Amino acid sequence: MPFEIPAPAFARLDSADLRGAGRELLSLALMDARNHTLFLIDQYEQALRAQGLQVPLLPELNPPLWEFGHVGWFQERWIGRNLQRHQGPRADPQATPLASLLPQADFWWDSSRMPHDRRWALEWPPLTDLKSYLLATLESSLELLAKTPDEDDALYFYRLALFHEDMHGEAFVYMAQTLGLRLQLALPAPALAREPLWLPATRWRLGADAGAGFTFDNERPAHEVAVPEFEIDAQPVSWTQYVEFVADGGYDRPELWLPAGWEWLQDQVRREGRRAPRHVEQIGLARPGVKGGGQGGVLQRWFGQTVRLAGWSPVMHVSWWEADAWCRWAGRRLPTEVEWEVAAHQVAGRGFRWGDVWEWTASTFYGYPGFSADPYRDYSEPWFGTHKVLRGASLATRRRLKSPKYRNYYLPGRDDVFSGFRSCAL
Repeated sequence: MPFEIPAPAFARLDSADLRGAGRELLSLALMDARNHTLFLIDQYEQALRAQGLQVPLLPELNPPLWEFGHVGWFQERWIGRNLQRHQGPRADPQATPLASLLPQADFWWDSSRMPHDRRWALEWPPLTDLKSYLLATLESSLELLAKTPDEDDALYFYRLALFHEDMHGEAFVYMAQTLGLRLQLALPAPALAREPLWLPATRWRLGADAGAGFTFDNERPAHEVAVPEFEIDAQPVSWTQYVEFVADGGYDRPELWLPAGWEWLQDQVRREGRRAPRHVEQIGLARPGVKGGGQGGVLQRWFGQTVRLAGWSPVMHVSWWEADAWCRWAGRRLPTEVEWEVAAHQVAGRGFRWGDVWEWTASTFYGYPGFSADPYRDYSEPWFGTHKVLRGASLATRRRLKSPKYRNYYLPGRDDVFSGFRSCAL
């Protein structure tokens, strides 16, 4: 059964202000996130009942029951079982936690101990038992939260658990897109295209300071960076722009790709004949005189259905390699993450638009100077040096997670997420 939330609170539950939410609002947000998780697993149960909720073993997926149980385990591990939860980021991650409500929970759902491919071989309790576990862990968290001071350190793990659950909710959505399941997610709304924006040289305080609500460890510490003048697109690259790259042989010209990117592309070609972004079934320039050809053509699978995408809408489901190749073809480049952050803050009023797709940047994911890992050690540091930074948010991202300071990160070959990009002048 879903948790009941007073109707007047709904508008406040999906707001960027949740990073600084106090006890009362945070309690409702945790219920809202758990209701959303339960809704999503019900959608999966309906779609995959005949397969016993089984999905193919793919690098970018998790078994739905692993994803579902991990959300409850994470909250229980860092709140209900964590005797140092009141210390927030200063808590000792090596401190022995209390026992779980499920004896095998650590074995099943501790992502640092359970290798990805082994998750397909696990035997789970019935889904009804897993739902009971998620309900019980949240009830425990809410009882503890009611006795917690309204202070950043004391609320740290509650806020972390909230945003962690939101991230896995988005993972459920892009996994449904990968599998072709019928979830409802609206395509981007129409918007006017604007000319690129020029920004003067500046010194920018990149990242976030501790002590002003919740921050992720990879957002800290804030530090000053010199940023030369630059020109950046007002919106992500559109399908109209990307179609021209495809029509000009972009997927057949190795000189446009970095060597590792060309190798990635050839692997896609061998496996599925890829000549366009993921999920695209048809892509081509407009052909005058052909009925329906005035807009060009991009047909993409969208949660199991074929839809025609508007030319102005942002390119979606592209890898970093594809974004970089397009920029080379266009005589432009990807923005650095500091350029993206500066633009998101300084020229939003001049038409800088973000939030439909995660946006690849040129930056490799590292900690900021002076980085110190928070107790959840697996969140950032293991991925330094191998992943690329994405900024912004996607159609599937909860608003409370959206922030121009937020750093997402994936391997450059990932194209299953709702990812696009924008460009800068050389």
